[in-house]
Amino acid sequence: MQTPYLKTALVACGCLLALSLHAQQMPGQTSSAMQARQMAASAPRDPALKPYFAEFGGKPGLKAIVNDFMINLMADPRTHPFFARVDRERIKRELVDQFCVILDGPCTYTGASMAEAHRGLGITRADFNALVEDLQKAMTKHDVPFHAQNRLLAKLAPMHKVIIEK
Repeated sequence: MQTPYLKTALVACGCLLALSLHAQQMPGQTSSAMQARQMAASAPRDPALKPYFAEFGGKPGLKAIVNDFMINLMADPRTHPFFARVDRERIKRELVDQFCVILDGPCTYTGASMAEAHRGLGITRADFNALVEDLQKAMTKHDVPFHAQNRLLAKLAPMHKVIIEK
């Protein structure tokens, strides 16, 4: 279920992340520098969210949440097709690192940019919303306070601009 705060974050922040992910390579800039910028945009570290890292249970808590998140994704007929034939263990590791970095935890995100990771999958707004619902269920199961959930979701929400294709 989307909260009014999440809907506002989707609209307010979407353009910023889309611009950073689609930024043109600057003259003289190496492709690895551009890739580093894209990865940073996929996991925008936010020191203001450091206090929330503990509310997620640190890295062990994030691992537990992401494990249940993947269980939810696989059980959900709306999201199952996107995860049925992928390396789910790799995706879980990358999600833990991505969430950890966003919450200013002691992690490094080395996964693909969100645009790269989702290119060609034909993800719709309904698919994206289903994934958010599945994540919210996992966070709620692990007693992550609602305000902390909203802080993470507000950082993830702008990614819809580069994930949704239809």
